[in-house]
Amino acid sequence: MRCAIHPDVETRLTCSRCGTPICPRCLVQTPVGARCRACARVQRLPTFQVGAHHYVLALAVGLGSAVGIGVAWRVLGAMIPLPFVPLLLAVGAGYLIGQIVSLSVNRKRGLGFQIIVGVSTFLSYGLVSVLAPWLTFGQSLYGLVVLAIAIYLAIHPFR
Repeated sequence: MRCAIHPDVETRLTCSRCGTPICPRCLVQTPVGARCRACARVQRLPTFQVGAHHYVLALAVGLGSAVGIGVAWRVLGAMIPLPFVPLLLAVGAGYLIGQIVSLSVNRKRGLGFQIIVGVSTFLSYGLVSVLAPWLTFGQSLYGLVVLAIAIYLAIHPFR
């Protein structure tokens, strides 16, 4: 027999559903045996199947949470004047933004969502640096490291 997709390849394998001859490059291993691509119905995982409405929702929720968390960050930072609190608030802000957006899009994943939550975290950090510069460490190297950690925690649920 010859493979239905690659006629130059001889094979003894057939699809367990339709009986089409398939070569080792064409077969898809399923729990019920080797199948051709048509019978296996190869598709992307539902977690990675996103539409434009998911991106619009993520953008709206990301920007809204960036503003809300930025304001809360400013208020909490003023209420608790301890030296390590700004670090914890920055890291917590990144984590919260990532989790809120992840829940809003039903835990979908993808690069677009990583960009949205990264920008949202950056905007939240920028909002706080305008409202209360002492809470974001200004433009120091320490402040940039804290921002990088916050962005990493924000994008982590979308990897």
